[in-house]
Amino acid sequence: MTTDKKNKKILARFIIIYIVLMFIFFNLAALDFFEHHLDVNGVYSKSIVVFLTEVLNIFGINTTYEQLEYGTVINLPTMSLNIKFGCNGLEAVIMYVFAVVAFPAAWTNKLKAIAAGFIVIQILNIIRLLAIVFVAIHYKDWFDYFHTYFSQSIMIVVSLAMFIIYVNRYAGEEKSA
Repeated sequence: MTTDKKNKKILARFIIIYIVLMFIFFNLAALDFFEHHLDVNGVYSKSIVVFLTEVLNIFGINTTYEQLEYGTVINLPTMSLNIKFGCNGLEAVIMYVFAVVAFPAAWTNKLKAIAAGFIVIQILNIIRLLAIVFVAIHYKDWFDYFHTYFSQSIMIVVSLAMFIIYVNRYAGEEKSA
């Protein structure tokens, strides 16, 4: 098999595995059982909000949070923000993790990349959330634009950049059994 055909086969396999993993995850996550009994997203969101609240209070921004039926809300002096899936960084982590898993490489490399990617994505997500809070407090008129278009795009770009770094690092290495 020529190198070009082999690369096309690897790419096709990657795309199929990635799409299947995303499809399975998002369909399972939509089931009532996972949403109500195994609420990873709720616990994850609350931990992000608790941490963010503590950081903001350290910097003198009077902030509280509350756990509501529909999400975890952080109360700022100027508005309240519902931190949920997509806002908490979990969606970006999932996109990255499934891409790493789908890419052919040794599992030890995948696990190292997943751990490093999780840490980097979450640190950048906390910075992103702090920027959203800053805009919400000081530039309320710009909040919707900043949150919807700018900051959401940042997380997608971060996930993609982390994956590109991973691929460049491990491309061509043989998978270990």
